[in-house]
Amino acid sequence: MLFSAIIHKEDYIYVAECVEVGTVSQGLSIEEAVENLKESTELYLEEFPLEKPSKTYLTSFELEYA
Repeated sequence: MLFSAIIHKEDYIYVAECVEVGTVSQGLSIEEAVENLKESTELYLEEFPLEKPSKTYLTSFELEYA
């Protein structure tokens, strides 16, 4: 099954979130954050299996910010 991850940097670590499941993990590199996210998502799904896969949509929006 294919999952999506959103990754952002906080200070010196990368934080990765699985959009479909809601699991979050971190790492010192993007690759490490994604590997840790895969592991945490797999463990989560063992306890809480998905009944029906959800479709993920990605969009962007503009905001005036001062």
